Formats: sequence, C-alpha cells, structure tokens
Amino acid sequence: LNAIINTAVDGIITIDEKGIIESANPAAARLFGFDASEMIGKNVRMLMPDPHHTQHNQYLHNYVSTGIKKIIGIGREVEGLRKDGTTFPFKLSISEVLLKSHRIFTGIVHDLSDRDRAKEVELALSKEKELNELKSRFISMASHEFRTPLSTIASSAALINRYTSEEHLEKRQKHTARIQSNVKHLTAILNDFLSLSKLEEGLTKNQPLFFDLQEFGAEMIEEMQSVARNGQQIHYEHRGDEKVFLDKKLMTHILHNLLSNAIKYSNENQNIYLKSEVKETEILLKIRDEGIGIPISEQKQIFSQFFRANNVSNR
Repeated sequence: LNAIINTAVDGIITIDEKGIIESANPAAARLFGFDASEMIGKNVRMLMPDPHHTQHNQYLHNYVSTGIKKIIGIGREVEGLRKDGTTFPFKLSISEVLLKSHRIFTGIVHDLSDRDRAKEVELALSKEKELNELKSRFISMASHEFRTPLSTIASSAALINRYTSEEHLEKRQKHTARIQSNVKHLTAILNDFLSLSKLEEGLTKNQPLFFDLQEFGAEMIEEMQSVARNGQQIHYEHRGDEKVFLDKKLMTHILHNLLSNAIKYSNENQNIYLKSEVKETEILLKIRDEGIGIPISEQKQIFSQFFRANNVSNR
C-alpha cells in the first residue's frame, strides 16, 4: 500500500479529526513545494489560501459534530497555496476512513494547472485569430472605401484626354471638378481612418449644414453611375422638401458605402434604386438592388465593425 501511495501521480494527504496532517506522499509534497517532513504534524490549512485557510477548522468541526457531509465523497475544484505563496487550481476528492482507534480523512489532490494553462493558450490564440480577422476586415474596408473615388478619378482622367477640342471645354471642366471632389473625398476618408480612435471613443462630431438633398442625391448617382458595371442603371427618386440640415460628409460616406456595395454585389445589367424622402421628423433613405443580398442568418451583424458576409468571398 505504501508503494502504491508513494508512486501515485496525484497527491495524497491524510489528516486527523483536528485537521493535523498525518501523512503526505511525494506527489503532494512536490505540488505544494514542501518536503513531506515540513507538512506532517502541521494543520492542513497551511495548504489553503483565504478564506478557507481561516475557516477550515470550523468546516471540520461542523462535520464531526453534525455528521452532515458537504464535500466528503464529492469532488470539487479548489485552490492550493504553495510554500512560495503562489496558488494553483486542483481537483480535491475527500474520503473518510474509520479506524479502530480514530478517524482519518484522506484527500486526493489532482493538479489542474496544465488544464488552466491550456485554456490560457487557447484564449490567447483565439484573441490572436480575432485580431487577424479584424486586420483583414480593416484592410478590406479600407480598400473598399478608397476604390470608389479612385475609380471615379481614373475614369474622369481618361475621359478628359478624349475631350481635346475647345467645344468640349464644359465636359473637361465637369470631369476636372469631379476629380477634385473625389480627391477631397479621399482626403476625408484618410483623415477618418487616421482618427479611427476618435470614432472608438465617440469623439467624432456631427457638423450639419443646410443643403439640397435632391441635388446631392442626383450628384451622387451621377458619380456612382460612372463606376457602375456594364448595363447597371442607378435610378433616383426623391419625395418631400429638398432642403435639409445634415452632416454632408457623413451622408457622402453613407451613400458611397451603400451604393458601391449595391454595384459590387450586383451583376451586369441589373438595376439599383435610391429613394430619399424628407418627412416631418426624419429623413428616409432606401437603397435596393437585384444582387446577391445578405444571408438572413447574418443580417443581425450588419452594424458590426468590419463585418463582411460569408457569401462575398468571390467578389
């Protein structure tokens, strides 16, 4: 029996009715950082952090007095206190042994440190994976935000080269203005990326001004139509008053994002519809396309940062 106890992987400790350690096998001594000789004859609460350190004697007294079992025969997870003051988790199983002369309690200690370390590693890996996914989404979003104005600039620059005669002056000026507008838009997007921490902290300020929403919508449609796929038509309809008091830059971001998504995730020769309506207490924007859509199971995440649906991997 001694040979089995002394070679057991788990710690085995026996105590008397007063909580005094009568024996401790080598595994138990190693787990708690003591020599067995330092443990024998001492109260077992030396191996327990608070609050169990101060309450253990009362636990033992209550059982001896009442016979009501609370932990005996039931395995439970507890914390142990090592000689160096550090703690570690272990599974404790306690059994009662009645001898002729007295009663002893045997505790079997199964170290759970490796399990907890594995959980920590798994958690760290999970966080790293989440961070990498966020980085990928951020890069995807950044390229998405920059692509539309860059495409507009490229197409306008190409068209300017075609309008060489004096009679095309108005068209050249129109495309020059479009290039300048989109350069400003790119600069604004870049500034927003650089100040992403302000968005995180809620420090981005709304800066509204009066402008004509119908005119603004028509300009957006004209701009987005220039980067649409072959045969795609963007239709615009407005209802209600034209004058609104809004942050024009944020409105530009919103419509650029929604319309460019509609273009990207629709096929050639499909229609895209934009409707704006000014009501008494709100402004309603509706964008509808005939594209692939967002799976119902993922629609709850559409307001999540950097979210991208699973059905767009080939786009």
